Formats: sequence, structure tokens, C-alpha cells
Amino acid sequence: MLFSQIPAIIDMKRQLLIVALLAFMFSACNTRRSHDVDFYYWKSKCEIGETERDYFSQLESKRLFVRLFDVDVESGKAVVVGPIQAFSKKQLPNDSTKVIPVVFITNPTFLDYVGDSAVDRLVTNVNSTIEHIMNAAGVGYNEIQIDCDWTQRTKEPYFRFLKQLAGQSGRDISCTLRLHQIRDRQKTGVPPVSRGSLMCYATSSPMEGDTHNSILDMELLKAYTANINDYPLDFDVVLPIYSWGIVTNHVGEVKLINGLTEDDLQTSMFEKKDEHLYLIKEDGFIQGMYVNRGFTVKIEDITPELLAEAKQYLDHQIDRDFPWVYFHLSHGFLTRYTIENLK
Repeated sequence: MLFSQIPAIIDMKRQLLIVALLAFMFSACNTRRSHDVDFYYWKSKCEIGETERDYFSQLESKRLFVRLFDVDVESGKAVVVGPIQAFSKKQLPNDSTKVIPVVFITNPTFLDYVGDSAVDRLVTNVNSTIEHIMNAAGVGYNEIQIDCDWTQRTKEPYFRFLKQLAGQSGRDISCTLRLHQIRDRQKTGVPPVSRGSLMCYATSSPMEGDTHNSILDMELLKAYTANINDYPLDFDVVLPIYSWGIVTNHVGEVKLINGLTEDDLQTSMFEKKDEHLYLIKEDGFIQGMYVNRGFTVKIEDITPELLAEAKQYLDHQIDRDFPWVYFHLSHGFLTRYTIENLK
């Protein structure tokens, strides 16, 4: 009798084991990893208010990537454009905020500055300008980030710039990574930096006039990041929390109005024609831009639901630990989300 029960006991144990394994797998698939949360600050004048400080504090953020200035070419010479105003230590969210200064350099700059000596001069000018701004603000820094949409054609001078900047500044150098630079790394190369910031937005151009959300389209994001785990650099994941309006005139010319939302268009001046698309019914101004009757405005934004979808996908797709970094720390953008949305 005892021996006749053995198959039943073994079968029961097998079933219990299967149930336990399924429960473990289900739990693993539904467990969201914990991520640090940091921010970019991308305004021409530093004005960090109570809302920004509150979100920064509640999310226990530590790092703030602050855009200091742009570099572009004018009359064949690299020049500093739009340096940040009113930037000082007292403007920071709290006393322990770690600031990473960011410099945006246009890709055409590295079409003009191609020789070693030209690149080295550019390094000296950029480094000295960073030092001047940071010292005047009374803010220390251990890292510099460079933001450039480099291409296969400009990678050689750009990569030399990054190496020379590390040597001259004596600081860690990080850089932004566009999605196409991840996908096409065999062509664009891997930058010689300590870390990258993967920009999971601007998945297409708002000037193309298609039906995609050009800020973030999930199908395009997935296509660009299919082989993300092969990328040899560690990186932060940068997500958008901004919006804009795409204004199109009678002949198809397009201009952007940053920060515009559908709430701004709930007046008699606009008529909703389709999802996110509005017809301008009378001449007037939208945030200082003069527009004519008959123009259209398409609103593109990142809803909490779209943000959650992107985070869930990236959390499962990427096989390494990484922080979320939001673009960017601004009252008008932050208040569209709860603290839980941004964790």
C-alpha cells in the first residue's frame, strides 16, 4: 500500500514545483527595478522655484545636468551662444546638489574644426568658458557633459575633442547618445567617455509632418533599442517630460512653440479638428508668436500613460542598472505628473 502511493506523492511534488516556478517567474516579470531619478535643467536663465525644489527633494534626486551654453560656427569661427544667466549656488535645489555642466555643440562645428590644432583650440575655449561660469557661480564640479549629434563624418574630430577635454580639464567626461548613434554604432563609433546619457526622445523630426509623436514614438523607440545591451558604454536613460506645438502655415512651413499644451488652446481662437490638431480661426499671438487664420497647431506631449509605457519597456529591455534622468526640471512640465509617475 505504501509503495502504491509513491507515484502520487512524486506527481504532487512535481505539481508543487511547477506552481512555485511559475509564481517566481510571474513575480520576477512584474517586479520593477528601483532607479535613481535626476534631472536636466535647460533654460537660458536659471530660475529654480519651489515646485522644482519640491519635486527634486521628494524624488531624492542628487544630480542636476545644467546646460551652460551652446557652441556654433559663425563666419567660420566657433563662438559661444546663449550662456546661462543668473546661475549661482544659491539657485540650486539644495546644498547637496551635484551639478554636471553641459555644453551643446552643433555638429557643423566639427565640420569646420577638423584639424588637430583647430580641435585643440576649441577644447581650450570651451574648457575655459566652463571654468569661468562655474567659478563665478561658486559651484564645484567633477564631470563635464558634451551634447552633440555627431555623425560618421564628424566622429574623428569630435572624439579627439572629448579626449583632449578630459586631459585638459582633469575631469570625467560624459556625452549624450542619440538613438541613431546606438543603432548605427558600427558607423558612428563609440565615444571615448566614461559614461553616456541615452536620449530616449526626439524619435523623429517634428518638421516631417507625419502622424507620429515626434517627441516619443514607442514603435521607433523599440526599433532603435533592439540591440541596446550590446552597447559597450554604461549610460543613464533620459526621458522627456516636455511638450511643444507644431505650427504649420498655408504653404507647409513649420515652426515650434516650446511648452505649449492643449490647455493653452481652449479659447475661441482655436477649433479642434482632430486628436491633438487645432485650426487657428483668427489672427493673433501664441506665446509671442504671431499666427494667421488658417494655420494649424499640432500638440505633442508626453502623457503619464506614455511615460509609464516607455519606462516599463526600457526597464525590461535594458539588462543593466541605470538612473532615470528627466528632461527637464521646469514647473510647467513637472506639474503634469505625480511624484509616483516619475519614480
